[in-house]
Order: sequence, then C-alpha cells, then structure tokens
Amino acid sequence: MSRLASVVAGAPVSGSSVYRSTNPSDTADLVAEVELGDAGTFVKAAEAAKAAQREWARVPAPVRGQVIANIGRLVSANADALARLVTREIGKPLAEARGEVQEIVDTCDFFLGEGRRMYGQTVPSEMPDKQLFTFRAPVGVAAVITAGNFPVAVPSWYLVPALLCGNAVVWKPAEYASASAKAVFDLFTRGGLPEGVLNLVFADGSETFSGLERSLEHGLVQKVGFTGSSEVGSRVGELCGRHLQTPCLELGGKNPMVVTEDANLELAVEGALFSGFGTAGQRCTSLGTAIVHESVHAEFLDRLVTATEAARVGDPAQDVLFGPLLDARFAENHERHLGWIGEHHRALGSTGTGRITSANPRKDFVGDPEAGLFYHPVIVDGVRSDDRIFLEETFGPLIGVTTYRELDEAVELGNLPGYGLSCSIYTTDPAKAFRFRDGIGAGMVSVNNSTSGAEAHLPFGGNGRSGNGSRQSGVWVLDQFTRWQSMNWDYSGKLQKAQMDVLEVSADLDFRLS
Repeated sequence: MSRLASVVAGAPVSGSSVYRSTNPSDTADLVAEVELGDAGTFVKAAEAAKAAQREWARVPAPVRGQVIANIGRLVSANADALARLVTREIGKPLAEARGEVQEIVDTCDFFLGEGRRMYGQTVPSEMPDKQLFTFRAPVGVAAVITAGNFPVAVPSWYLVPALLCGNAVVWKPAEYASASAKAVFDLFTRGGLPEGVLNLVFADGSETFSGLERSLEHGLVQKVGFTGSSEVGSRVGELCGRHLQTPCLELGGKNPMVVTEDANLELAVEGALFSGFGTAGQRCTSLGTAIVHESVHAEFLDRLVTATEAARVGDPAQDVLFGPLLDARFAENHERHLGWIGEHHRALGSTGTGRITSANPRKDFVGDPEAGLFYHPVIVDGVRSDDRIFLEETFGPLIGVTTYRELDEAVELGNLPGYGLSCSIYTTDPAKAFRFRDGIGAGMVSVNNSTSGAEAHLPFGGNGRSGNGSRQSGVWVLDQFTRWQSMNWDYSGKLQKAQMDVLEVSADLDFRLS
C-alpha cells in the first residue's frame, strides 16, 4: 500500500481528504490511500502548466518526438509491473491489462515520428512576390479528465499527442484508478519532460469541475479532453461552450451488433462474448444489443448462452473472460440496471443473476466469490425498442438481444438509442455490410469483428450521445491539440491588396468553333 498525492510542477501537493483505492477482486486489499485535492489544486496545476508551456513549445518538434520515444521504451520495460498493477487496482484480467499497456507503446511508436511530420503547407498566392504558409501551433494548456476502465491506455491517447504538439497538460484520472495513474505519470515524467509540463491532480468530480470552471474563467486552459459518461460530458461541453472552446469528448455507447441471416454464427457468438462481457462489459465500446435476424435468432441465442455458461469468470489474475466490476458505485449501478429486466424478458447465461456469492453461485467460478465485486453474466432476450435496457448504456456484464426482419429495420434499431460510438455487423454479403455502414450513425463500424477493439493509428470517437465528433488516435487527433495558423509574406516592397490588386487575364470568351 502506498500514499499518493497530486503532483504540480514536480512537487507533491497535500490533499484535504483521503480516498481508499481497493482491489475490486479482493476488497480487503488496499492498493493506495489517495490524498484528494480541491478546486484550488486544479487551478494551481493549470497555472504551473501555463508557466511551463511556452518553453516546452520552443523545443523542436522532432526532439519532443524523442521524448515520446523515451516514454514508449520506459513503458515497454515496465510493462509487466504496470499490467499487474492495473489488474490489481481495477480487476481487469491480466491478458487484457497487458494489451492495454501495449497500446501505450503502440501510441508512442506512432507519434514519435509525427514530431518530424508536423507538416504545414506552402500555398501559392494570387499576387506576385508573395508567399502563403500554414503552420500547426500548440493550443496551450490541455486539461485531460479520464475514466478508470482503461486507466493507462486511454490517458495515453490524450497525453502523447498533446505533449508531442507542444502543449502542457493537467491530468485528472479517476480516483479508483489512482495508483495506475501515478505509475503512468512517473513513467512519462522520467522520459524527459520538464517540470510543470505534465501535472497530476487527484480530486473528486465536483472539485474537478469547479477547478476546471475557474481555470477556464482565468484563461489558463485552452483545450479540454474528457472521457466519461454522456451525462457529465454534456456538462463539460456546456462549460467549454461558454468560453468558446470545443472540447474533445469521448463518452458512452449503446453499441449494436447486427447478425444477418447469412452470418457465420460461430464467429458472431465469439465476437458477442468478447465485446459484451470482456472487462465485465465496462467498456464504452461494449456490446449493448445484439440485433439478430429472426431466422437465425434461436440458433444464435442457443450458441451464445452455451458459450456464456461455459466461460470462466472470477479472479482476474487467472485465465478468465472477466473479473469484478471496477468499484462499488459501478456495482450499485449494475444492480439498478438489472432491475430493468421485465416480465417479457428472459434472463439467460448463468446459474443466477446479480452478485456472485456462496448463496448465489456461478458454476465453475474461479477464486473466492465473497472477496470481490463479482457478478453473473446476463443475456436478456426479448428486448423491445422502448425498454430502458435497449435505450440506455448499462456498463456491466449484460447483453440485450432483439430481432429484425429487414436490414433497414436493423439500422433503424441500431440508431434509435441516440448513441453513436461503435457498432458491428456479421454478414457474408458485402452489399449488406456497405448498406449498414451507409445508414448507421456510429463513428466506428466493424464487419465480422466485435464492437470493441481500437488500433493506435485509426480514428477513435463517436457522435450523438457518444461524443461531439472529435476523434482520438492517428493523425486525426492532431487537430485536437493544434491550431492552424496562416501566414502571408509579401516581399514586393509595396502594399498588395487581395481581391483588388490581382492581375487580370484577357480572354475572348465569345469565341466559338465554326
């Protein structure tokens, strides 16, 4: 167990209260005591970032790229220790935690070269002896607020490009993932970042929002990145809008998976199992509802139930499909969502529903069910389009199943909840795949693959209730952390006025071939 505190300009800052981060697979295991700061801590971090940003921006972009390369090497060298900490603190199976750590390395590998490709353009002028240019300039200070279901990978999606582009950062991670965040912070700062360029703030949601509000009012923050719920994201977006800023919002999802009549059902079930129950269904890209053609519904459901009943669940240090829920508050929310199961539904997939205990056991459970926040996987068949289970993100080990007749109906059902993050279609007909892509409103579409799974060089993000159209990863995220600046250079020795002092070309436009 360790005691953690915010770090501002390289120095720890004591907090006014203490949060206890515990192991959700063994709630008696105290991972860290975390001193939570207040709104003032956040403001101080923003002030420190502002003071450090200009000098950091003066560092040539290729050299900043070398710092990113250093960070990637440090993470790779410490990969196993970081993955085991993630598993201990949030209960993610070790194989998934290792994949998450690898995503930091992949992100660094991609962006280290972008320091040499921070390209602008030379643009021809309409007047002689004049040149036009465009440049990417850093926005300034970025405030990054992240969730804890991906406590190390998702922060890197913000931190790596923001730092590469010459910004300074205030990072506020989720309290229940504080130890993982501190480990990432230590690896980043040891890669060659000057003090104050990256600052770490531990605080609860209310104090964070107040600190962000004050920082925006004082002109200390020029960009906000937020990963979390759609409800909180709308508040962050409203706050930023009052200051004429556009945040980068990565929010929740109710991600549909369409299974057509010609689909490979074995593959579809494998995808549903991973995307619906991986990380205990606590991904923003987790499968929400399987929308299955009525002709294959019975077979698909039988196969999915059989696979779910056979899946190993429990101790995340072992080979399991999923471990515990992240934290007690997520367990409480999941139990509330289970209350949405109605009389017209069938709950399938396990030997019970709700929390796994000795009195409510899961067949072949791995480990001690009484030690942690373990829950039965649930498949809810018979879901209707007006059910809350269909319309709302459930963020737990719960998959809804419904049916359709025509593909247009499946597309309409996929769009109905108003989210637009991820989706998938299982089909052997290319025409169906392209019709689905053309009609669905999600920012990410998979064909014969799960709704979950991101690569470091592909744009990640959603629309509607899932985000404001901003994108992370790949070259597209550079537009979040840079601003385009144009420059015109007139060396004619006289004032040349655009649209007025332009050379006129004579032409005989009345000419016609005889």
